[in-house]
Amino acid sequence: MTRIPSLGPRGEGWVVIQVVLFVLVVAAGDAGPVVDGAVRLALAVGGAVLVAAGGLLAVRGLLDLEDALTPLPHPRAGAELVESGSYGLVRHPIYGGIILAATGWALLTASPLAFAGSAVLLAFFRLKSGREEAWLRAHYPGYEAYAARTKRMVPWVY
Repeated sequence: MTRIPSLGPRGEGWVVIQVVLFVLVVAAGDAGPVVDGAVRLALAVGGAVLVAAGGLLAVRGLLDLEDALTPLPHPRAGAELVESGSYGLVRHPIYGGIILAATGWALLTASPLAFAGSAVLLAFFRLKSGREEAWLRAHYPGYEAYAARTKRMVPWVY
């Protein structure tokens, strides 16, 4: 199946780590800014756009899941595979939205530490999505074809 650990029968440990990392990224925003003037303004504007886009993607992902929504990476029993809405763009819109928002936060606060945290979040969500996809492949016969035609987390990019 996969060598990525389950961290609990339904992936509970992944959720705990995710919350801790997200809190650390938000707190790291206090470590900036290291730039001023026009560069600072450009970073803030770009960051605000990414925070908004990431928030929109994550919220849309939550809404699109409907009855399949669970805070855990293991699929809910009896739920159907969602391939429409934000899931037509990416397989993990909630993770992608959080990564975009975290990167935007790092730019908005001009915090190198928050930017490093957003990179850690990306690596974490890559691992978590790998674990989740192993469960999804086992649960949904059509998941392999869906994964082959759909980006992982960031629309049109990754």
